[in-house]
Amino acid sequence: MTIATHFRISRVVLLLLVLPIAGCSGIALFDRDSRIFPVPPEIADNVAFWRNVYGRWGRDKVAIHDDEYLGVVYEVVDLPGLRRAGYTAEQERFVRAREVDYRRCLEELEAGIREKKAPTRYQKALYSKLVAAGGKRALYGAADRVRSQRGIRERFRRGLAISGRYDAKFREIFRSRGLPEDLAYLPHVESSFQAHAHSSAGAAGMWQFTRGTGKLYMNVDSAVDERLDPVIAAESAAKYLGAAYRKLGSWPLAVTSYNHGQGGMRRAKAIHGNDIGAIVRRYKGPLFRFASRNFYAEFVAAREVASHPKRYFPEGIRYQPPLSEDRLILRHSMSAPWVARHYGVPTYRLADLNRHWRKSVREGRASLPVGSTVWLPEGMLDRVANAPPPMPVVVAKVESKSKAKRRSVRVAKAGSKAKRKPIRVAKVARKSAKKPRAGSSKTAKIHVVKPNETLYRVSTYYKLSVAKLRRLNRMGPKETIIRPGQRLRVSG
Repeated sequence: MTIATHFRISRVVLLLLVLPIAGCSGIALFDRDSRIFPVPPEIADNVAFWRNVYGRWGRDKVAIHDDEYLGVVYEVVDLPGLRRAGYTAEQERFVRAREVDYRRCLEELEAGIREKKAPTRYQKALYSKLVAAGGKRALYGAADRVRSQRGIRERFRRGLAISGRYDAKFREIFRSRGLPEDLAYLPHVESSFQAHAHSSAGAAGMWQFTRGTGKLYMNVDSAVDERLDPVIAAESAAKYLGAAYRKLGSWPLAVTSYNHGQGGMRRAKAIHGNDIGAIVRRYKGPLFRFASRNFYAEFVAAREVASHPKRYFPEGIRYQPPLSEDRLILRHSMSAPWVARHYGVPTYRLADLNRHWRKSVREGRASLPVGSTVWLPEGMLDRVANAPPPMPVVVAKVESKSKAKRRSVRVAKAGSKAKRKPIRVAKVARKSAKKPRAGSSKTAKIHVVKPNETLYRVSTYYKLSVAKLRRLNRMGPKETIIRPGQRLRVSG
């Protein structure tokens, strides 16, 4: 054994003896209700590991550990160079070199056991730790289970700040469906509350729905991708998790199915029942790998850290203010520019609030489908609802030339009981209009524009397209401005 190898193993022994104690720090690991989300002994080390990843190890730390027995942490190294979101080339080489070193140490240990050689003092420490974690079977193949995990304390803290905007709404969604409110912590595991997160597997959004699963619960098409709307995706997650719990009968299994699928968890349950500890330790499904084995433990750890922010982030967190925008559900398909004009909001502002709109919708080249959610600035729905309603229609009858007479049409203000005053509208028909045939008649309807009305609102009221309304009133193809008191022709 070289001097360098001797030094590396001595460091391993030190860390193996210290890390499990430091991980607990004298704090009760699970002080929240354990009946809904239990933590059996088989996964307690896993939960403690992820709690360190989320709340103690920053991006400058990398843990070298066993990927099956997460209580076995060989070393927590400091990354050289600048701390960025991803590894630099230098940091990548550094971490890979540390993994190689530990694989070599563990290969020497396993070879010595097979050859019945007396272990060194350092190898005894490795031996004892692995056996304590998983029995003698854990000694074999340990070199193949070496893995590295970077700390994400800064990312988790940023996710907590963002969660201030959504936490109350998410809890309301789960509570209204009779589900545990703490499921609102799941985005910490899936995306760290990043609304536009994308994974290499094609999952998208804060709740990380794949395209196929997303289509089962929401609109995912060429116009909108509602996976990117946190509230719609939360409602879809509630539907999924509620169905999973009804099928699996266990919240640990239902939560794990969010990563592994309901079919996969039914197969695991058929072998090990509802025992999540046994499933994590002994189930060997073909796709039940590191991410699936640890998903429930990550959720419990995230729940623990997020519910005790002062304990893990004593420097404080500036939470975002709660969601306050108005939600509009479209009863008819329409374009984003029409919605923007109707509510008097710039299209770009609506696009900022509705990140689930695709580019074609934002640019007005595609319409929003029926049932789409449109988020509006706070109070906008009330302001538009309380605006004065359109004036009653003014009708003038244009008769044949021989019988043409001036007609008086009475128009009353909306909601008013005052005495009605006649308004003469004899010259409604344009001079360019064709003369009606003798004995025939045409009816032209006139609308008087009220304050806060838009061209789109008038067109919707009379079931016209904006283009036709423009043609009736000789407006340009892009003209949108109308003024209170202006008379618009709406038929004829």
